[in-house]
Amino acid sequence: MKAWEFNAFAEKKILEKKWSPDAVVGHAKRHKKFEYIPSTKTLYNWIDEGKLSVINMDLAMKLRRSTKSTKSRKHKKVLGKSIEERPESIETREEFGHWEIDRVEGRKSNDDALLTLVERKTRHKIIRRIPYNTAPAVTAALKETFAEYSKGQNVFKTITADNDSEFSELSELGKKHQIDVYFCHPYASWERGSNERHNGLM
Repeated sequence: MKAWEFNAFAEKKILEKKWSPDAVVGHAKRHKKFEYIPSTKTLYNWIDEGKLSVINMDLAMKLRRSTKSTKSRKHKKVLGKSIEERPESIETREEFGHWEIDRVEGRKSNDDALLTLVERKTRHKIIRRIPYNTAPAVTAALKETFAEYSKGQNVFKTITADNDSEFSELSELGKKHQIDVYFCHPYASWERGSNERHNGLM
């Protein structure tokens, strides 16, 4: 299939479903839908160049990102088991209890953040306000959440997170609560597609 077919697919998902370009590219790669699939950076470039009927105002996630240059990201530490070790059965979304986790930061540096959990099968959301965007704050919020849901059997079977430092205590916390924790590849937010989409809507 040619690039224009991918572009039509991307426009529909971004404009109608409110997907991020990252989620569009990840979905296409996972399901091998097209003969040619651009990188996320290329898709953003196409949008900036006007090659799609999508403008930056349609990209909530891009508007929130800093445009400042960043340091090299080649050596970002992996905090635990890779998503590659996660059972393939979780991909089917047929079993309850598999969650994706992330944070939504406030507009200002001193704003509170939101810790978000999305269950893959039901898309049920849990949202916690955390006063600091740090690993101890994330851990404290999760302990409260696990305690609140402790009466439900196997509510939390697995959690999938990104490799941000705020989740550096997640593997150890998971062991204590018998929850398997997996981490996405660095800078591959589409691997947490459900959570990424809900954060964009918020």
